[in-house]
Amino acid sequence: MAMKDILKADDIQKALDAFKAADSFDHKRFFAMVGLKTKPDDDVKKVFLLLDVDNSGFIEEEELKFVLKGFATDGRDLTDKETKTFLEAADKDGDGKIGMEEFIALVRE
Repeated sequence: MAMKDILKADDIQKALDAFKAADSFDHKRFFAMVGLKTKPDDDVKKVFLLLDVDNSGFIEEEELKFVLKGFATDGRDLTDKETKTFLEAADKDGDGKIGMEEFIALVRE
């Protein structure tokens, strides 16, 4: 399964283009732009599984850095600052990683 099987390729590209500049990433706007915010939980879970590259059941900081590449191969890497901000927004239990439920809650914000 690929991200474009869940979300529209045009929406993904528009969102990636909107956040091309370093330190411009905003997860709330990004999830809205790609159409994930309005998808059912099952689709959000599928996206989580695609972003959990090592299949650990969590999205760790190292995976978060490359989250835009999870949506399209030409996505840029997040800066360290963006990665930390993204992790802090999602990591509600303070364990340094994002679980499935935390990810769903983040998308729904």
